[in-house]
Amino acid sequence: MTHLLVRHKIADFAKWKVVFDAHRSNRNQAGIQEKLVLRGVDDPNLVVLLFTVADLAKAKTFVSSPDLRETMTKSGVLGQPEVLFLS
Repeated sequence: MTHLLVRHKIADFAKWKVVFDAHRSNRNQAGIQEKLVLRGVDDPNLVVLLFTVADLAKAKTFVSSPDLRETMTKSGVLGQPEVLFLS
């Protein structure tokens, strides 16, 4: 099974979470299923996400898509996220 791990800083968790949740159908269409949403204990604006991936090619296309970049900007993601595909 392939997993996707994403780590990034955000400006405001409440704002980010609303946009993140609204984007769920886009992730699901790419075969990406949310498993964990974690926040830093010492830094609540550090978010770590774990997903399962059904189709690696579709998932890679999704994470490099302009739609995701726009959504991340809209949600308040700061800087470049760390994105790892793991098996």
